[in-house]
Amino acid sequence: MLSIGSIAPSFEADSTRGTINLQHYLGKQPIVLIFYPKDETPICTKQLCAARDSASQYAEFNALVLGINPGTLEEHRQFSQKFLYDFPLVSDTNERIRQLFDVGKIFLLGQQRCVIVIGIKGDIIYAKKGNRPTAEILNALKQGR
Repeated sequence: MLSIGSIAPSFEADSTRGTINLQHYLGKQPIVLIFYPKDETPICTKQLCAARDSASQYAEFNALVLGINPGTLEEHRQFSQKFLYDFPLVSDTNERIRQLFDVGKIFLLGQQRCVIVIGIKGDIIYAKKGNRPTAEILNALKQGR
């Protein structure tokens, strides 16, 4: 993963909410990138449902939340509709975004699970592997004000 203090790279990709061009958000609002291995798996579903259920808390910081994995747009649409995700799921089929943010791969499991928070200045203020607790992510947003 990119380290804290690094300037976040920009990307453009398709999502369940249309094309996402990160450049439109960098330096204007905080961004929470949730890299997760696969749609429709128990831990990934739990992780993204926690983000969905915390939408009002993320809104307090005007944070853009994005779920990212190498799944297809159609897989993301079905997953998003099933669990009523109110944030975009980004399709990274060519794994370019994963590579830009230096997110690792796990043999047979695919993309590593991690959360990266980009602060209002466009730099990375939080980067940790695993299914991170919402309170920890919100604290990073609070500290990054």
